[in-house]
Amino acid sequence: MAGQKSTLTWAVHISVAFLVLLWVFPTVGLLVSSFRTGDQIGTSGWWAALLPQEQVVQFRTLDPDDARVPVGDLFVVEGDIFEGGEPLDIAAYGTSSRAVGAFEPGEVSEMGEGETLVLNPDGSYVWTGTDDQISGRGQRIFATVTSPPEFTTANYEFMLLDERNSEGMTRAFFNTLTVVIPATIIPILIAAFAAYALAWMDFPGRALLVAAVVALLVVPLQLALIPLLKLHNEIGIGKGYLGVWLAHTGFGMPLAIYLLRNYMVGLPRDIIENAKVDGATDFQIFTKIILPLSFPALASFAIFQFLWTWNDLLVALVFLIDSSGQTTVMTRQIVELLGTRGGDWEILATAAFISIVVPLVVFFAMQRYLVRGILAGSVK
Repeated sequence: MAGQKSTLTWAVHISVAFLVLLWVFPTVGLLVSSFRTGDQIGTSGWWAALLPQEQVVQFRTLDPDDARVPVGDLFVVEGDIFEGGEPLDIAAYGTSSRAVGAFEPGEVSEMGEGETLVLNPDGSYVWTGTDDQISGRGQRIFATVTSPPEFTTANYEFMLLDERNSEGMTRAFFNTLTVVIPATIIPILIAAFAAYALAWMDFPGRALLVAAVVALLVVPLQLALIPLLKLHNEIGIGKGYLGVWLAHTGFGMPLAIYLLRNYMVGLPRDIIENAKVDGATDFQIFTKIILPLSFPALASFAIFQFLWTWNDLLVALVFLIDSSGQTTVMTRQIVELLGTRGGDWEILATAAFISIVVPLVVFFAMQRYLVRGILAGSVK
């Protein structure tokens, strides 16, 4: 009926909404996790970041040799697990890692042979025992506490400002830009000329070239890595920026030519013919008419190529080999962090979000051209 949406339209809308949420949720989760502490990430998901968190925290009593006080035949150590800091709500406590919540606050923990420990709800404790028991290191206390939501910028300060990490991450950031910018511009320049020739110039074998471009779209990247690396090594560009630029250019050319040709074929023929009648050469038509009108398609491919090269790890590992780390890109730097700081989830989340900030900015700045460029030539 008129005015009512069909079932197919609703299905499309629901599918689009699902895909958007599928993309947004991990991104938002990564952003939220990058501002959380490691303890809170380990105890709850990012969606609970605004709620109080219950977690088990290990404390130690004061050093018995300095803090113990004789009381009759026994010795006593008294103190506060929070040591003047902000007190937290204690739900339970324990003195063994196998029973971290065995006792209620204020309940006496019997540790054998008369040794006892009491942790009060306010964080104060009393540890009592004999001379042999109250000695050495302080007694461990595992407290189950409820902490308020906590956000911090220390993760970003550690990654960007701390000398132990900022040098590697900053260098990797600029190395990635050094790879991505030429690897995006070079294939666009070459593919634009090729696309114009395949769209508007008549020459023998044009149809075969178009078919070859379409066939190259299905060639997997991994298939050409070893032969291309051997070629680069033979001509002396196997370990450097030039080699990785040419590799990204070669792998991106088929899509660039296909996308740009489809767009240029859809441009009005009258404009091209009128320009030729007025005496314009093919180069003048290309630079002054075709390129300005083809900006949506150029921007569309630029988004694809930029995102692909920025997030690439395989090509960088193969063609940008450097044992000193001077040419390490962002993706490889994050992999190295996984090996050295695999348990520091807050640091990994921060590094990952830093690596996707630039692609997000590029995508949202140019996304209005994306659909126009992709759909160009699909409807006649």
